[in-house]
Amino acid sequence: MNTVLLERLGREYPELRLRKGRKFLFRPPKTIILGTEEPSDLLLLHELGHYLCGHVSFNTEPERLRTECEAWEKARELCAMYGVPFDEDFAQQELDSYRDWLDKKSRCPSCGLTRFQTQDGVFHCPKCDF
Repeated sequence: MNTVLLERLGREYPELRLRKGRKFLFRPPKTIILGTEEPSDLLLLHELGHYLCGHVSFNTEPERLRTECEAWEKARELCAMYGVPFDEDFAQQELDSYRDWLDKKSRCPSCGLTRFQTQDGVFHCPKCDF
């Protein structure tokens, strides 16, 4: 972890709490957990992206994917500001993990069609549920 970057972010965002943990993540409203994964500076800026985009919660899995995409786009901007290389392949791999998970979760276990999710978080199959 780049301590110079951490110190700079601490000065520029004094309201943020930076805590050590096993995995990078943003805990709304103002906590970033610092994981041990590489590339750590890029992941830190991705989590900062969640904060700067105002991400607090989501109701559906497509909304989760949207917030992840937004945070990666913000991370791209932050990388340019802070002189951190942006790894497009890494970012897409991270997004692919959400895409793959959503694809699997949205498949109807009975017929295999893609289900849709309502605001209450429940998935519905257009064939089996109607």
